[in-house]
Amino acid sequence: MKGKKLALHWKIILGMVLGVAFGYLMLQFGWGKSFVQDWIKPWGTIFINTLKLIAVPLIIASLIKGVADLNDISKLSKMGTRTVGIFLLTTMTAVTIGLVLVNLVSPGSLISENTRTELMESFGTQVDQKMENVEAVKEFGPLDALVDIVPENIFAAASSNGNMLQVIFFVILFGIGLILIPKDKGTPVMQFFEGVNEVVLKIIDLIMLAAPFGVFALLSALVVESPSIEVFKALGAYAFTVLLGIAILIFVFYPTLVKVFTGMNYRTFFKGIAPAQLLAFSTSSSAATLPVTMERVEEHLGVEKEVTSFVCPVGATVNMDGTSLYQAVAAVFISQAFGDNVTLMEQLTIVLTATLASIGSAAVPGAGLLMLVIVLESIGVNPAGIALIFAIDRPLDMCRTVANVTSDATVAVLIGKSLGKLGPPKVKEWDDNKSQTG
Repeated sequence: MKGKKLALHWKIILGMVLGVAFGYLMLQFGWGKSFVQDWIKPWGTIFINTLKLIAVPLIIASLIKGVADLNDISKLSKMGTRTVGIFLLTTMTAVTIGLVLVNLVSPGSLISENTRTELMESFGTQVDQKMENVEAVKEFGPLDALVDIVPENIFAAASSNGNMLQVIFFVILFGIGLILIPKDKGTPVMQFFEGVNEVVLKIIDLIMLAAPFGVFALLSALVVESPSIEVFKALGAYAFTVLLGIAILIFVFYPTLVKVFTGMNYRTFFKGIAPAQLLAFSTSSSAATLPVTMERVEEHLGVEKEVTSFVCPVGATVNMDGTSLYQAVAAVFISQAFGDNVTLMEQLTIVLTATLASIGSAAVPGAGLLMLVIVLESIGVNPAGIALIFAIDRPLDMCRTVANVTSDATVAVLIGKSLGKLGPPKVKEWDDNKSQTG
């Protein structure tokens, strides 16, 4: 009799732990850092690229089928309205939690003047690079965000994961067209995209076989490239505030929403979404994690395809709860570090600006820092202050990406329940490992 195999999420956790240990071990040797960067890190990059590789094909195939399966444009409108409404609600809640915590802990007051000066000098060059990107963003007109959603060439738009909203716009338009034409004409097209979707899902299964090795490489590289422990100590109170807020979102707010409105228990929710959360932590990218998020929400949480194929891609692009919380905490922290008090009106401005900025944040590592500059300028704080948090941004980016992905899964479950599109998981607990190995 064969022993029970380790579930996928345990394999990923094992890969993460071994990756951290291996990275730390390599730091004990003079050649260790370069060895990891040259021979280990590239495998992590390859793993992320394979996930990003199938993101656009998955969105095109699954969303076209999902929209066409609705058979009614009014159902699409209802789903879209509810999705955007819940996204805004969760984002504003995240920002509010962040502001409450940062005011209670007041981490900026713990940063000494010497530490502040040292950090500003160490990361001043990186701030200048971010400021150049921000100046380009600030030149946009008030309606440029809407203009950018409509691509002039769908093939050019589909060539970059950064154009996810453009691809979604075209695909929804295409799906509406399928609804409106005679069924006998649309059926062959539907069958083609259904077949493409099945192929892509099988590719995800194959990629996930390498997930433990991919996260091992990513975490090893993170450890050897991290700043000194002294810097982390100086920023400990800030990091604690951000992590506490993210923990409240992930372990209290989201599962409570799911339990209250759908009846799904805590264990089922986290068992279903755990591999996507672990990948989000390892990759720091909602876009790279998207294929796995969609697969887990549909197969393991029981949300029907037409909901997951709409909510998850849109969420990966515009729903950034973890990023919003981090921007709220960081803005007040930087203000406190410079000895400035943030007024109630300025904090309300942060709520609005961080919510809007999260919608504009690309689903890639580090995008939150770019939007943070805009949040800082909205309350009159010197944006050069982001140098204070550069050193610790990557580990926090990993954690807030977990919150972003968990939020997308939560909203998908809520929308599925509200539309009667939530059923039992397609993959049972005893079959969890089997589903990932084909």
